[in-house]
Amino acid sequence: MKNNNGIDELQNKHANHLIHEKSPYLQQHVYNPVDWYPWGDEALAKAAKEDKPIFLSIGYSTCHWCHVMAHESFEDQEIADFLNKYFISIKVDREERPGIDQIYMTATQAMTGSGGWPMSLFLFPDKKPFYAGTYFPPRGGGNGRPGFLDILQAIHKAWQDDRKRLSLSADQVTAHIRKESPGSSKSFDKVWMDKGFTQIEESYEPQYGGFGQAPKFPRPVVIDFLFHHYKTTGRKEARDMALFTLEQMAAGGMYDHIGGGFHRYSVDGQWRVPHFEKMLYDQSQLASVYLSAFQLTGGREYRRTATEILDYVLRDMQSPEGGFYSAEDADSVNPYNPAEHSEGAYFLWTEEEIDSLLTTKEASLFKVYYGVKKDGNALHDPQKEFTGRNILYQYKDLSEVARKAGISEEEGWKILQQSKSKLLISRQSRTAPHLDDKIITAWNGLMISALARAAMILEEEQYLLAANRAADFILNKVTVHGDLKRRWRKGEARYPAGLDDYSFLIQGLLDLYAASHDPSRLSRAMELTKQQIALFSDEKGGFYDTPESADLLARMKSAYDGAEPSGNSVAAMNLLRLARLTGKKEWGARAKKTIESFAEILTSYPPAMPLMLSAMDFQMDKPKQIVIAGGANDQDTGDLLREVHSRYLPNTILLLADGGENQSFLQERLPFLATVEKIHGQATAYVCENFTCRLPVNTKEELAAMLDGKSVE
Repeated sequence: MKNNNGIDELQNKHANHLIHEKSPYLQQHVYNPVDWYPWGDEALAKAAKEDKPIFLSIGYSTCHWCHVMAHESFEDQEIADFLNKYFISIKVDREERPGIDQIYMTATQAMTGSGGWPMSLFLFPDKKPFYAGTYFPPRGGGNGRPGFLDILQAIHKAWQDDRKRLSLSADQVTAHIRKESPGSSKSFDKVWMDKGFTQIEESYEPQYGGFGQAPKFPRPVVIDFLFHHYKTTGRKEARDMALFTLEQMAAGGMYDHIGGGFHRYSVDGQWRVPHFEKMLYDQSQLASVYLSAFQLTGGREYRRTATEILDYVLRDMQSPEGGFYSAEDADSVNPYNPAEHSEGAYFLWTEEEIDSLLTTKEASLFKVYYGVKKDGNALHDPQKEFTGRNILYQYKDLSEVARKAGISEEEGWKILQQSKSKLLISRQSRTAPHLDDKIITAWNGLMISALARAAMILEEEQYLLAANRAADFILNKVTVHGDLKRRWRKGEARYPAGLDDYSFLIQGLLDLYAASHDPSRLSRAMELTKQQIALFSDEKGGFYDTPESADLLARMKSAYDGAEPSGNSVAAMNLLRLARLTGKKEWGARAKKTIESFAEILTSYPPAMPLMLSAMDFQMDKPKQIVIAGGANDQDTGDLLREVHSRYLPNTILLLADGGENQSFLQERLPFLATVEKIHGQATAYVCENFTCRLPVNTKEELAAMLDGKSVE
């Protein structure tokens, strides 16, 4: 039998050196016959003393192919015996140790031309890699992939007979790793943004939305850039590409229509068949861009998607202490065949079960709307895991379904909501996928941002409460003696925080400050920024991803805003916001130098860093501020704030002159705020651009006209 971390609990199994580790991924391998070690001095010293190569396996607990290789190879006694005799085997959770993962992913890509997880590398005891790959089947076969045991035997022979060649390879790869960090620097060029938009537009797939062909990944940083670019340039095609992509994603099977939230990616080009794992970093960023879409359009479908994502996270991914868990697995027990454990099983439905759970009227409408078929509806099923079952997706427009059913669209939506609630209750009785319950600082920072923005835009108090709880948890429990840590699990905060932990948390605190106007949040963001500069700053510009450490082969700088944004991109934007919030010009200068340090990538292929392009746009734009003078809890102040929050204003800083604690904190840094006050005893709005303010206004109608570029009479 297995517990929820996948640990084989048979009493005759012997635990290896991972037994005291808190990582759910490492715990999944505690009872493998492979004598695994965690990354650290003990394993490295043993490899050096015994003159053995290191086998390094990197993955994470919700990784499907990691599970496959673990079962096929790491539970195989013959393979384990060979590893234990001739190698020192080390397991790394990439989510706990992203610095290690980044170094060896760079090595794997250099040696093989691609990368992924599980990542399988062979190193000298000094940590230099000489051979790499990803998933290997246990033994050679007809699929063209070499067998893992064959590779082990070949490497053992080369270690004995041809170590000089392995050493040469290791030195070459290590030199490549150490040169990977961006090095060139040059002044801003607006053409970077225009080129970035053009190249994104060229990759746009207009039939189903998204960028590139299958598999299709959600990349919220691209959507964010397109919205930003539209607001700055007025290019409607930027907005339209982003909105259509969001609509198609939310309609497809990649979206969990019953429980809310998005799966990792779509294996096909229509967003129909997902890889079913759910990651916290996807939920946070996607909720945020759907909120931006709601601000831009007022479309209720964008608001609904954002709230369903956040409600899913609060229901299923929040710890009792307030922090947010990392991920849910793709694989789970098949409720129709409990002996089977397969991808997506928790989320799939047979037509028969839907008919049994819903009334005839509900089932009829539900099945047409969500494309349910008797024999299953999977568009892509090479492993035959979805046979006879349905992946829910929006097959028909509600207006068409309701018309054919002879009911109003409003009644149709009500029936669908009732049906979804029934199915959610039923689904919760199934065996849920494995939950990776470690709490990652960076990903919590992203979720704090999303919740804070939702609290502002939607005026939902529960989201502000959840954001504050998470922030307090990270600042109090995942900070030890003033040092921020990367990960918390079961009472243990461990591993030095990286640049992304600092920058994402600072962003979260800045968004939380914008939502709450609590100066303690801004103050803490400033303190963390000072620490970030001290720990990660590169005198040539930008920031290293990790603090200085003998534990790592190299210090690197990620130059890609991917599934997670680059720590440097977020840091640049944070510094620009802080410079305008606090008047610290040196932070604005540091942001500019950070952006310029990535000139090489921004010149050659700017879509690699769309968030950095947005930061550059912020830097180049005229400073824009909106100051609201009024009591924080006064209705007229709330009316003015609501007008601001309802609009997408990415390059604008909002300040509240509350006549109290917040205004006192701000005016110490921005002296002009000492003179800002209510006029005629009413809350007053001051709209300023390029250090010049327009005439103050008292009513929400006047402020709305001003923000919309209309004259105020």
